[in-house]
Amino acid sequence: MSLDLFLETDPSQLWQPNWTAYLNQLCLTALLPWFQSEAPNSSVWVNTNVRHSFWNFVNGTAFTVNGLRFVVIPTEAIDHDELRIPQEWIDLPTWVGDYYLAAQVEPDEGWVSVWGYATHHSVKNQAQLDFNDRTYCLTSDQLANPELIWLTSDLCHPQLRAEVAALPGLSIKQANNLITRLSHPEILSPRLAIPFQSWGALMEHGGWRQRLYQSRLGLAQPSILDWLQSGVPNLFNWERLELQPTTAAARSADLAVPITLLSRVLEIAGQHYELQVIPQADETWRFELRNTSPGGMIPDSFKLRLLTEDLQNFEGNEAIAQTALDSLSIEVALEPGEGIVWETEPISQAYDREILRF
Repeated sequence: MSLDLFLETDPSQLWQPNWTAYLNQLCLTALLPWFQSEAPNSSVWVNTNVRHSFWNFVNGTAFTVNGLRFVVIPTEAIDHDELRIPQEWIDLPTWVGDYYLAAQVEPDEGWVSVWGYATHHSVKNQAQLDFNDRTYCLTSDQLANPELIWLTSDLCHPQLRAEVAALPGLSIKQANNLITRLSHPEILSPRLAIPFQSWGALMEHGGWRQRLYQSRLGLAQPSILDWLQSGVPNLFNWERLELQPTTAAARSADLAVPITLLSRVLEIAGQHYELQVIPQADETWRFELRNTSPGGMIPDSFKLRLLTEDLQNFEGNEAIAQTALDSLSIEVALEPGEGIVWETEPISQAYDREILRF
């Protein structure tokens, strides 16, 4: 049995830079309303601006539904003999899904057919890993009827996921060398050009994955100073703002100059917050998190954390709300060219690590 879903949008209006991205966009457009009909708060796992850094390298789209992750693997193949799942979706700890759906996409006719599914646990225990293309392969008789997926998900199957070992981290030097190597256009499939553990570490780090994607397009990584001076490109989620000095500050000619900063809106635990990056004196920067609601507070136990580019802690890198606060902030001195990664706890919706280059 299969579940057929029809696009309400003309497929030609969903065209993407490459065919894999196009198939995934069609899948996303068809399946998101289906997921939302079951759980209204369903969403795509990562935000619009970083999806191409996934689709340029790995086939598949992930959705968050009632706290579970559904990974959809689209293909144009008309036969339903097997489901081939890229290894990244199975063996990268931060990418792992609960359910994997096989989907046939018909771009010309504007429909998507979901014809089977499996859990992560069953993939790890039943599928064959093809080392030639790094995909886990399940035959059609190993897949379950998609019309039963809501029943099984509602029962909260105790073994949706198998255990997956964390990958060894990369140093900044190792990451830079790999990105330089994999940026060469003659490498048609970067995911197969280096050992999986090294490739997986690059893919899990959103900032490095985005750098590799931009580098293969011939785009340089902008710095925060570039953004403050010339504005933020549309493909990023930041906005450049100018804050006028307060009346008290304006009494001093030295403090009367507007402050230019970067701002980003986050959704955390169902509420909206603003993360600001504010330049201070002597190459020091202030990261500040505030609730955007009038009178809104930062709840008890919230955390704002900064990490080095290779995700290491450093002294004074974390601010914790011991009680409800107006804001959480961290000040850090950064050298020109240094990268920093921010994160919050709880994690913001559709969060993907990024490197802010100073």
